[in-house]
Amino acid sequence: MKIVSYNVNGIRSALNKGLLDWIKTDNADIYCFQELKANLEDIDTAAFESLDYHGYWYPAQKKGYSGVGIITKLKPNEVHYGCGLEQADVEGRVLQLSFDHFHLVNTYFPSGSSGDERQEYKMVFLNEYLALMQSKFEIPSANLIIAGDYNICHKEIDIHDPKGNKDSSGFLPEERAWMDKLFEAGMVDSFRHMNTDPHQYSWWSFRANARNNNKGWRIDYINVSESMKDKIRQAVIHPDVKHSDHCPVLLELDI
Repeated sequence: MKIVSYNVNGIRSALNKGLLDWIKTDNADIYCFQELKANLEDIDTAAFESLDYHGYWYPAQKKGYSGVGIITKLKPNEVHYGCGLEQADVEGRVLQLSFDHFHLVNTYFPSGSSGDERQEYKMVFLNEYLALMQSKFEIPSANLIIAGDYNICHKEIDIHDPKGNKDSSGFLPEERAWMDKLFEAGMVDSFRHMNTDPHQYSWWSFRANARNNNKGWRIDYINVSESMKDKIRQAVIHPDVKHSDHCPVLLELDI
């Protein structure tokens, strides 16, 4: 079972840059998209269906903003649009699918980089979200997968300039402490479970030629519950795939 998480920074833009052709050759079982920036009627859902994927889409109410989607070859048993947190649901941040052997939650976590108000909301969301996941799932044994753009680098190894970004949203001590809580609750960083090498990132600023210089941040994750840790076969970042300022991250599981 191959699962990909990918912040596409606009699904229409990514399609124009060859997203569909890449999916044809990549051929994963499930793709979790974040930051659709499109209403449902503006998404070429038929293009994904032509590749034998079932599509589930949860755009934000605001046009051209946020939104998540999942395409999957395996039809889910249940689909839950949203998570019951009002502002997050207005912003189209969470889409949940249940399958026979696991639960998949695709999440576009808020960014706090635009100012204090959004940073405050980010912290509220993080705490409410973790409480919600803990109340809904017995996390360590739940066969739970939380994929998405977390907008947080967990450790210094996950960011190109930890000292220079110590006061930057996405690498603040309270955000990193929240990631600690997530993993203490029974989730596993699938990429770091398989790969401890530095200089592996999933997002680069458009400024200062950051991508070509690999001055990036690892903020995209596919984390799994402890019960699935032994099922991880590979976890890979694909920086050479360029339809977005992010790149896809892959998790392969023995399911």
